Amino acid sequence: MDATAARESTISQRYGRLLSCSMPCEGLSFDRFLAAGEDGPRYFWENRADQVAFAGAGTAVELMAWGPDRYDKIGAYARELFDGAHISGEGNPIAGPRLFGGFAFRHDFTPDNTWSIYSPAFFVLPHYQLVRRRDRPDAAPSLWLTINTQIPPDEAPEPLIPALQEALRSKIAQLRADEWSPDAAPQNEALSIDYPMSYAAWQRMVEAAAARIQAGELRKVVLARAAELRFEAPIRMLPVLRNLALQYADCYRFLFEPRPQYAFYGASPELLVSARGRRIETMALAGSMDRGETEEADQRLGRALLDSAKERHEHRIVADKMRQRLAPLTDSLETPPPSLLKLSNIQHINTPIRGLLKDPTGVLPLVKALHPTPALGGDPRPEAMRLIRELEPIPRGWYGAPVGWIDSQLDGQFAVAIRSAVAQDARVWIYAGAGIVADSRPQQEWDETELKFRPMLDAHNTMENKINHKDTKGTKAYDQE
Repeated sequence: MDATAARESTISQRYGRLLSCSMPCEGLSFDRFLAAGEDGPRYFWENRADQVAFAGAGTAVELMAWGPDRYDKIGAYARELFDGAHISGEGNPIAGPRLFGGFAFRHDFTPDNTWSIYSPAFFVLPHYQLVRRRDRPDAAPSLWLTINTQIPPDEAPEPLIPALQEALRSKIAQLRADEWSPDAAPQNEALSIDYPMSYAAWQRMVEAAAARIQAGELRKVVLARAAELRFEAPIRMLPVLRNLALQYADCYRFLFEPRPQYAFYGASPELLVSARGRRIETMALAGSMDRGETEEADQRLGRALLDSAKERHEHRIVADKMRQRLAPLTDSLETPPPSLLKLSNIQHINTPIRGLLKDPTGVLPLVKALHPTPALGGDPRPEAMRLIRELEPIPRGWYGAPVGWIDSQLDGQFAVAIRSAVAQDARVWIYAGAGIVADSRPQQEWDETELKFRPMLDAHNTMENKINHKDTKGTKAYDQE
């Protein structure tokens, strides 16, 4: 067996057989659950509009993959993991085991210092998993705690169920007895914000991309820049998640922390794809404008966004390409007219897309088909990806990439990881991008990225006027004259 084959040995050889057991746990909170797991791996996923939210602690199984076939590899690993599983309490499938994780923006991503622990595909089955389901907006939530573990493939699972049930009861009692409160997690204190790319470098990058588009090499490309935050102490995730929940409850809020104090997290407004059986849902989200301070001003800005030829052109590229990529996989697609998606600090043009799959084989083939959408990559995709690599001075890592979950049926939900950050100890890197078309103007696109930085800056309670904020239009390390 060669090295590659050894690394990609079967799941049963590496982990044994999955054994999963669940029980109700009314009265627990996600904050308390995540606080109790602060010294270990933690995972979180929530969107107020959805019926289900998840949190995880500890690690039962890790799945990683490299190369252009990373989606297929993770799909094969997940299928083997779940096909051989014994799941106790299947009468409530919402509590069943779920993989949390995501993919890097590029398959040939090489982890640098910022992304040192992240592979091009990285999923975790948590040891403990808390699931909340709310069947109606006015209904009390139903909570379930799940424990996931492995046993030898030839061992009978039934005799082990009572021990797992006792472990769950003990964990529930421990969490209920914990006197933790939200006030126990104070806000993070930022020391400085640095924008490594100067405006001059950004201007050259945007002008170079626009020139290539005007020459007919491509129709659109998305370019990104970063901000670096430094703090007095390692970042505390719970205050950040609470701030995001207050301001961006309707976004896909996520935390992927496979090692303590190494976290990828955010609040993305953009659904990449959701799959449940034959039913799929996605969205074309492109075109941006700030919010008005009054209702009248806000409506005026919204109309200006919808009437902008440049923004409508950018949005149409995204919507058309997403329908084109989904057409071979679906029997039908429904796309209502574009509308405005309004967030607390920004508004976008949004076209929801729903359809029925020809062959329901799970969510990952759809992730593979759609990523990166023109909203984060460009069009045509190969040319845009080459131009991003050529022009951007720092790697994106997982920024703008698919992040989400996969259940035991291989269905799942993935967001596009924008409005996101990656943290190591007391340092945080935040990313923001803008779609460049033929008539893009550097200052306008710079201002758009400033708006897109705002959610994560606010979530970290940066209070920019009180900390060392380096001039974003000065000369920086990546400003190469």
